[in-house]
Amino acid sequence: MGRIFYNSLRGVWALVKKDLVDELRTRYAITSMGLFALTTLVMVSFSTGIFALDAGLHASFLWIIIFFSSMSALARSFIKEEEKGTAAALRLSASPEIIFTGKLLYNVLLLLGLLVVVFPLYIFLMNLSPGSNYVLVVAFLVLGSVCLAGATTILAAMVSRAGAKNSLLPVIAFPVLLPVLLTAIRGTSIALAGGNADSVLSELTFLFSYLVIIVTASLLLFSFVWED
Repeated sequence: MGRIFYNSLRGVWALVKKDLVDELRTRYAITSMGLFALTTLVMVSFSTGIFALDAGLHASFLWIIIFFSSMSALARSFIKEEEKGTAAALRLSASPEIIFTGKLLYNVLLLLGLLVVVFPLYIFLMNLSPGSNYVLVVAFLVLGSVCLAGATTILAAMVSRAGAKNSLLPVIAFPVLLPVLLTAIRGTSIALAGGNADSVLSELTFLFSYLVIIVTASLLLFSFVWED
């Protein structure tokens, strides 16, 4: 049992390492996410610079930037396998569970990297209130982003064989992620307004429950999507 678990971990890490090396070589996802996020941030900053925004608007702008920036890159996790013709080899070399877990971790790392760039820039450009509970804000950003990656990983596998691959993912992902986005915006808004952990406990519980459910369901269904 321990040997099987160890081999599974090695397989997952090998897949994550392969995707990271490939991304560092091409920089497609990093460039598309970074340029979209930076352009949107600058536009929002210039258009709202003379206005004093409340916490709710700040949270909404922040999550809109994160959502659409990530959609430009997360679909690539499976599309690049189909375009390069490596999907068949991947199906033969690893189990569906290992493939899903590896792609999920890769997408999580991409989104965490996006947060490291976007959130400090947002604080700098939008002059967020110093009274915000930034620990809770970061908690919502991380948990919400992991939920986003968990839901979009299996959806990216579904759209990888479609015609309009890159534009299709945001369309089908938005209804699935709408509860996450609304909850994350509400929780982030409370945290930006200086709320404590007790005031956002229900939002954190919902996001964690959503993550467990969506990842479990994806693991159960991924083999049908991937091997069909």
